[in-house]
Amino acid sequence: MPKNNLKTIHFVLVVSALNLVLFHYPFYSFVFTNVGCKSLNGAFLIASLFVLMLAVNAFVFYLLYGLSQLLGKIVLSLFFLCSSVAFYFVVTYGVIIDESMIGNVINTNYEESSGFFSFKLVAYFIFLGVLPSVLFFKVKVVRVKWKPFAATVALTLLLILSLIFANASNWLWIDKNSKKLGGLAMPWSYSVNISLYYIHQHQKNKKEIPLPDATLANNEKSIMVLVIGESARRQNFSLYGYQKNTNPLLSKTPNLYHFDATSCGTYTTAGVKCILEHTDSDELYEILPNYLYRNGVEVIWRTSNWGEPPLHIKNYQNREYLKKQCAGDACDYDEILFNGLKKQIEASKKNKILIVLHTSTSHGPTYYKKYPPAFEVFKPVCKSVELGNCTQADLINAYDNTIVYTDYLLSKLIETLKEEKSFKSAMIFVSDHGESLGEKNLYMHGLPMSMAPKEQYEIPFIVWVSDGSKILKPNKSVSQQHVFHSVLNFLGVRSPIYNEQLNIFTEKK
Repeated sequence: MPKNNLKTIHFVLVVSALNLVLFHYPFYSFVFTNVGCKSLNGAFLIASLFVLMLAVNAFVFYLLYGLSQLLGKIVLSLFFLCSSVAFYFVVTYGVIIDESMIGNVINTNYEESSGFFSFKLVAYFIFLGVLPSVLFFKVKVVRVKWKPFAATVALTLLLILSLIFANASNWLWIDKNSKKLGGLAMPWSYSVNISLYYIHQHQKNKKEIPLPDATLANNEKSIMVLVIGESARRQNFSLYGYQKNTNPLLSKTPNLYHFDATSCGTYTTAGVKCILEHTDSDELYEILPNYLYRNGVEVIWRTSNWGEPPLHIKNYQNREYLKKQCAGDACDYDEILFNGLKKQIEASKKNKILIVLHTSTSHGPTYYKKYPPAFEVFKPVCKSVELGNCTQADLINAYDNTIVYTDYLLSKLIETLKEEKSFKSAMIFVSDHGESLGEKNLYMHGLPMSMAPKEQYEIPFIVWVSDGSKILKPNKSVSQQHVFHSVLNFLGVRSPIYNEQLNIFTEKK
């Protein structure tokens, strides 16, 4: 690239072509795979998308440089830096950078994000992001005059519109695949979806929609423990027929039941919101813990995770809070959620108690770090954050060990509840979403529901009840919405919004 006297139009065309070459292999790989390129229409669509991507990027870059060269250099550099990271995750984990994935990224804390660090990520960032950015600041571009600038903008816009209307017969295909195409087009995948995410979040978080007041039907002492699992997929639980024995303790536990279930979304914030609300909605209704706390129930929320809707309760205890009162190796894992729990239950002056334990046990990519060494039952295990570098067998071994640890945690919780003989107690374990482990070359979670594989939304729904309390309806499958109404039923909470059809419990005959 010449260092001096480069015309703006030539510069933006080169940069647009560079953007196309560096970051759009997944985009065109998808197009070539899903379009019949041997037909005339297919070949025309592929050529149109190639020219359209080049023209749209050049158009925007040209506008930026025409308005201000400094602004253009800064924005272009930010685009390439961000695209280098986004491209790494697309090619490494098979993710789509849509609005839901943006929500995933924004709601990820340091502990989780640090688990993705690798030298390959650094290499992508340096060679695809930093080096082009340095070139942008070194290249001297001749400032374009107003009339040629306006003429070029008009002609480029005309070309873009012509290509769009020339492909009118392909609009249906483009619309059908718009999420995938939009999620792979750099830099628009993340820049547009970041804007959409914050717009929608602002709309959702104006204020919770309050639910009608509830009353307590009786004074019977009752404890419900809701365990929200993280990335636990149903097919890897031996309770559901998995060949490897990942549930050695729960399989021997009396009064334990399991149902088939699917999640509302494939990422934590959507899954947790769905579990805690009385209905699946884009609105932000008053969630279960807030509702019960407002209506006189003792509510305790303990978490090693994040991504829950706004909580308005007294006893919110995160990992940092719990660690101050915890000693021993177990404090580094999700067993920390049980530290002091028995004392907290016994100190309560309420007859109705809801405990929510929000775990992080099966979250990737470092599955092998989510359980103590004693639970490494299946070997060898994947110990790379670049999951595609591991064999699928090693990756699944690491993941299965997190399910063995989950089995231990749930079993320990049940034993704790059995000791509270003055209470009728129950436990519900339900995951926020599932997880891909290399099937169809996909990893982890977060794909839009319209294209997500079953591994990312088929989840476990496991229930235990104490002797002498309630029994369960003979349902085969349930939804995440069953949690809200089942908790109300078990704790004896009467509410106008209660839905008996979404309740799993019934009285003993």
